[in-house]
Amino acid sequence: MSDDPIQKRDTGRTYHTEATGDALITVKKHQKDEDITLFGGCFCPFVQRVWVAFEVLGIPYKYYEVDPYKKPQELLEVSPKGLVPGLRLNRYTPPRSLNESTVILEYLEDLAATTTKRGILPPITNPYARGLVRLQADHVNRYLVPAFYRYLQAQTEEKQIEGGKEFHESLEGLVALLERAEREILAPGGASGEGELQALRKGLGLWVPGEQDLGWADIMAGPWLFRAKLVLTHYRGFQLPQGERVNAWLERIFEHPAFKATCSTEQLYLDSYERYAFNRPNTSMVAKAINEGRALP
Repeated sequence: MSDDPIQKRDTGRTYHTEATGDALITVKKHQKDEDITLFGGCFCPFVQRVWVAFEVLGIPYKYYEVDPYKKPQELLEVSPKGLVPGLRLNRYTPPRSLNESTVILEYLEDLAATTTKRGILPPITNPYARGLVRLQADHVNRYLVPAFYRYLQAQTEEKQIEGGKEFHESLEGLVALLERAEREILAPGGASGEGELQALRKGLGLWVPGEQDLGWADIMAGPWLFRAKLVLTHYRGFQLPQGERVNAWLERIFEHPAFKATCSTEQLYLDSYERYAFNRPNTSMVAKAINEGRALP
C-alpha cells in the first residue's frame, strides 16, 4: 500500500462530464450527424470499449456526451436502465437503439463486415479461434471487471489485500487464455494457410512480434487495464504485472492510436473514481451491485 496521503482521505471530487486531452479532440471530430449516435460518458470503461471499436473499425458515428447519473430522457430512450453506452440508429424511422457494451461490439463487428471490411474478431473461417477469443472476453466480464471494482471499493486493509490478490489472479487468468490461443492457433498447424495466419495474428494472443492491431479481447479488457494503471496505482498502490511480453502487450493496447484517441488526461480518471475508492453511498449501479454481492447491471 502507498503512503500517499491523497489515498487516505476523501476530498469530495466528483466525476467529469466532459472529456479532456486526446478524447476531447476525438469528441470534437465526431459532432456531425451520422447514421449512428454513440451516447457516452467520458470516464466510463464500458463506453470506452465501444468507442475504441468504432475507431478501429472505421465506422462513422456522432459522439454525444450524457450524464448517466442524471438519466436524461433521451438516454433512457436508447438504454432503458439509463446506462451508457447506448446507440441510436438514426437511419430508421423512428430511430432504433441498442445498449450493453458487448452487444454493441457484436453489432459493430457485423456492420463492419459489410461496410468498412475491417474486423476485431478472428476470421469466420476459423470458428475455433473465434471461440477462444470469446472465452477470453467471457473471462474479462466474469472475473476481471468485477475484481477491479471489488478491489477499488474495498475499505479495510484486509479487504484491499484480498481484492488486490483477486484482481491479480484475474489478470493471470486472462494472460493464460491469451497464451493458450498462441499455442493452439498461432503455432504451426493452427491455421489453414499463411493468409489466414496473418489475419489470426491480430490481437489473438498476448503479444506477437511486429503485431500492432487490436483484437476483441484487447478492446474488452483495455479500459480496465488502463484504469488499473492509473486509478488502482493511485488509490491502492497496485502495480500491473511486469515482464517483457506482458509489457509489450500493454504497450500495444495503450499506445494504439484508436485507444489513445479515446483516453482523457489522468486527472479526469483520478477525480471520477475517487467516489469508488472511498465507496461513497449512491456512487453508481455498478458500485451498488458490488457492495450487495450481485452481478453487474
